[in-house]
Amino acid sequence: MPRSAPIFTNFTAGELSPRLEGRVDLQKYPNGCKTLENMIVQKHGPASRRGGFYFSSEVKDSSKKTRLLPFEFSATQAYIIEFGDQYVRFYKNYGQIQSGPFEEVFDNDFNKGSTFEVSTPYLEAELFELVITQSADVLYIAHKNHAPRTLSRLSDTSWTLAVITFLDGPYNSVNATDTTLGLSATTGTGVTITASAVTGINDDQGFLTTDIGRFIRFEDASNKETYLKITARADTTHVTADFIGPDASATTPQTGWRLGAFSDTTGYPSVVTFFEQRLVWAATTTRPQSLFFSVSADFENHAPTDVDGDVLDDSGFVYTIATDQVNTIRWMRSGKVLSIGTAGGEFIVSQGDQNSPLSPTNTRVVRQTTFGSAAVTPPQVGNSVLFLQRASRKVREYVYQFETDAFTAPDLSILSEHITEGGIIEIAYQQEPDSIVWMARADGKLVGMTYERAQDVIGWHQHTIGGTNAKIESVAVIPSQDGSQDDLWAVIQRTINGSSVRYIEFLTNGLVEGSSNTEQATFLDSMLSYNGSPATTLFGLSHLEGQTVSVLADGAAHPDRTVSSGSITLNASYNTVHVGLPYTSTLETMRIEAGAKDGTAQGKKKRIARITYRLYQTLGLKHGPTSSRLDIIPFRSSADDMDEAPALFTGDKEIEFPRNWDKDGHIVLVQDQPLPMTVLAIMPELNTTKT
Repeated sequence: MPRSAPIFTNFTAGELSPRLEGRVDLQKYPNGCKTLENMIVQKHGPASRRGGFYFSSEVKDSSKKTRLLPFEFSATQAYIIEFGDQYVRFYKNYGQIQSGPFEEVFDNDFNKGSTFEVSTPYLEAELFELVITQSADVLYIAHKNHAPRTLSRLSDTSWTLAVITFLDGPYNSVNATDTTLGLSATTGTGVTITASAVTGINDDQGFLTTDIGRFIRFEDASNKETYLKITARADTTHVTADFIGPDASATTPQTGWRLGAFSDTTGYPSVVTFFEQRLVWAATTTRPQSLFFSVSADFENHAPTDVDGDVLDDSGFVYTIATDQVNTIRWMRSGKVLSIGTAGGEFIVSQGDQNSPLSPTNTRVVRQTTFGSAAVTPPQVGNSVLFLQRASRKVREYVYQFETDAFTAPDLSILSEHITEGGIIEIAYQQEPDSIVWMARADGKLVGMTYERAQDVIGWHQHTIGGTNAKIESVAVIPSQDGSQDDLWAVIQRTINGSSVRYIEFLTNGLVEGSSNTEQATFLDSMLSYNGSPATTLFGLSHLEGQTVSVLADGAAHPDRTVSSGSITLNASYNTVHVGLPYTSTLETMRIEAGAKDGTAQGKKKRIARITYRLYQTLGLKHGPTSSRLDIIPFRSSADDMDEAPALFTGDKEIEFPRNWDKDGHIVLVQDQPLPMTVLAIMPELNTTKT
């Protein structure tokens, strides 16, 4: 009966696919888990219980889906924007911005003025198609059904949403037909433009009512360029327009004209980003493969030439990706090159001459990979872009490879493909403290991937949110108020008191680094906290009406309570209380591969006699061979005061393992109290036999 004492030194591979149960030959096998739920892989190697989600506010209308988007002015001044059906609301410093003064009652439960909001044209069904990019106090918004807009911040309670009034352009290609356009005047407003035919205008349909508001750029007989904006349409060959650009030198009909690229006729760009001091729009309805570059350092000007018709290095320009199939542009990310994801493959935009800036005559677009991308904006992490493949199930790392002088896109989800089943709908990157890529799955599950490429850490974990029918619908990340970390925010749908609600909540750290006790532990969802003079009855819990909630009172687990009339009554008076919905954290190892006398330990009966857990700032655990057979691990000693919570434990906890013989050799650790749990290593003492 061979005996062995293997060690699980780290959990950096995260939760592995059930399809890898037999791959004990994989280098990452001993660092992976069969189950890692409501646990976070830390980049150093430990697995730590995730913090709870803290309640901030209910969305404006819980019957409709809502999306969160970040607005980051600086590392210490950032906002979460609640995009709902035809409105936006704003959050700062963990609370909702109001139009009047407020008084804090029970932390984030406020008695205050009306909520500040701004009206928008974006419908519920369009919210997850919005693409944004930001420059200082201005957020640029793209959507295929709406003219591009800016959301500008003047102060916390002064925001404006406006349609961008482009100074000039962008335009489609210059007319290549014999159709001429003539002007009734060389300056002013109310100018009649007459077309000699409908050929070349809107696929030979002529002028349409949807052309109102569209630019027309006109080259006159003196080769001078001017441009007008259409204000009315009479018929297919006549429109009225106002001069925006310089006066024309003549009214003679000319073939040298071009129509604006953005309009109700052509559709509007669905993607936007910045690259080399240019604002870049892409993918209109009629030109899904085209990129529209602004004039350099003049973001709302797309003039393709100067007044003399000369193309300058800083002129705006349009580039259409030429491929053998329609490759609708799905995302763009700016770095040393402009990375582009399309439905059929991934490309880069760079300068043809690397010693010169990007310009209309110095632009090169090259396909790099052919996986195809989903229409979900990917995060940029260091030098890599982490994008979703077309079916929204594989996460790929788009990164430059020096050896091949090209970009590659390895599959980061290949060892944990089960976690992304059902598809990912949104991604957000939390750089601090643990470098985690958070994802909202289509079925409402929260998925995380700890990503630290330099240390070869790619560890997946999934999270079940506390509460009835709880689903994550949107995620976004902004820097914390003090700039010390990044905060994950989420829209969470739940059933509360028989009704479906949607709450905006943010993820806590769970435990302040360096804490020696659990008084400030925040391991509950939709939670609120009380800190003050001793209290027995707590109010301000109306968002959890009718729910059975867990309570952590002065650092100790308190019997559950049911919220009634927005309040609960405790069994004594406490100074520090956390109240919220419970969740269970589970770590289950892969099958142990150690200790066989002849070959593999797989398929052989084994028994763990004793086990040592190396823990960090932990209290209150259960362990066993399966989730249905668990023993409590004692942490309280005779030296602890019985009326106080035990101190957090850091060190080795040696204990007898619930005895059994089986062929799996799984080790299960569970935390179902509102207390912390960090596992550094697991060291079982193992006996293995053939029978």
